[in-house]
Formats: sequence, C-alpha cells, structure tokens
Amino acid sequence: MEWEDGRSGGGIEDRRGLGSVATGGLGVGGVVLALVGYFVFGLSPSDTLNAVNSGGGQVAQQEGRRGTPADEAGRFVDVVSTNVNDVWAALFKSGYRPPDAVVLYDQATGTGCGLGQSAMGPFYCPADRKVYLDLSFWQELETKFGAKGEAARAYVIAHEIGHHVQNLSGASDKARRMGAHGATSGSVRLELQADCYAGVWAAHAAEVSGGKVALSASDIEDGLRAAAAVGDDALQRKAQGRVVPDSFTHGTSAQRTKWFRIGADTGDPDRCDTFARGAEL
Repeated sequence: MEWEDGRSGGGIEDRRGLGSVATGGLGVGGVVLALVGYFVFGLSPSDTLNAVNSGGGQVAQQEGRRGTPADEAGRFVDVVSTNVNDVWAALFKSGYRPPDAVVLYDQATGTGCGLGQSAMGPFYCPADRKVYLDLSFWQELETKFGAKGEAARAYVIAHEIGHHVQNLSGASDKARRMGAHGATSGSVRLELQADCYAGVWAAHAAEVSGGKVALSASDIEDGLRAAAAVGDDALQRKAQGRVVPDSFTHGTSAQRTKWFRIGADTGDPDRCDTFARGAEL
C-alpha cells in the first residue's frame, strides 16, 4: 500500500504513555463498549468486563498531544485518516466535518461513551465524535484474525470513520430505532454500511491524494480478508463453536466482504444503502 508520501492532517490526539486515572464504577458506557469486545472481537462478555474492571473502572477524560506523531505507526494512522477524510470531504461537496480526533492510547482511556479499553478493539464514539485506537490492535489483527498488511489496518481506520459519516447522515439514529441484535438488525445494517464506506474510500484514495495514497488489487484483497475475519459467524464459531444469528451485530464474513467489495468496485456511497427497503444484505 502506498502512503508514505501522503498528506498528514495532524488530526491525531496522542494519549500514549499518559497512563489513566480511575474515577469509579464501570457505568453504562463501559458496559456498551464491553459488549463491543464480544461481538466484534470474539471475547466473552465476562472476559471483557473483567478487563474493564481490572483497569480500575471508568477513566477520567484525558487530553493528549495534538498533531502528527513522530513514529511511523502513528504517522500511518494520521496519513490514512487524513486521506479518508479528504475522500469524504470531496464526496460531501460541502458540509463535511471530520471526526474531532483519532485518539491513540495505551490500555485504557476516558471517552465520551465511557471507559475505552484496548480489549474492545478500535471504536467510534458518537458522543465526542472521536475514533479510538490502541495500536497494539495491529498485532492482534494479524496474529488472532490472520489479517496482514497495511491495507488491513487502513480498512479498520476507514470503517471507523465510516461510523462518523453515519453519525453525520443520521444513519446511526436510524439503526438505533431498528434494534441492536439479529441478522437484519439496525446494528448489522450499520456495520455493513461502514464496510461499504471503507470500500468507497479505497476506490477514491488515489484520486484525492494524487496517487500518494493508493491501494493495489492485492491491497484490496487484504482489506477483504480483514472484513471476513471479523464476521459474526467467524467470531462466534471461534469463540463458542457455534453460530447464533439472533445475536448478530455486524454481519457474516460473506456479508462484510460483499459490502466492502460493493464500495470498492463502485466508489459510490449511494450504493451503500443497507437501510433501503428490501435491501439484500
């Protein structure tokens, strides 16, 4: 994947190395994020909640260093997230406001949605309009999920910023009204649309960057493998040996790769309408 000469936007809030300050109990936000750990990354609810509690409960809001990190991993996140935002600014034509920050942190940090903990994986918090990422997840993505390469990492960033786009468009509210669990739930539709939006980014990355950020055909395949690795059916089969569609929140591996492919092949966000009446998920 080409990215080294891409534009750095400085939209990173780097909290790495700051530590954390406990402020009390888990809270509703922490419970919600703990459930994300199960449904996205195959962790049992008890394991994830134990991880949260071992971090000392909720963590006070912190303010990290703003700008472009000096290390390569941090700069990669900055360049990719900047490129994703440049794509959406071009597609929106006007009125697009990027996430307030992409927050890099270690182990645990305070968020507008409650306690953020590395065991939960990357996530977007609509309450503070920030994406949260512990970079140790890159190793987890490769070793646990078998999704290797920079393009797989970039897919994760683009997917999370896709949730920000949904927050702006009202799709997030629509999903909440439809319910959080089940094979055709609002949650599944929201996640599949974010996968499609990640594909839309991949289709336009080179165009908006003058070729400085670009994905090859093999990079797209890496993105597809990452999408497949975090399908509900794959994660449930690995975690509990069986698949329970009634508890789906993100869609199957086949669905996730399908919608990423639709976005990448068409580059058209209008083709990502997983909420349309009669939409075939």
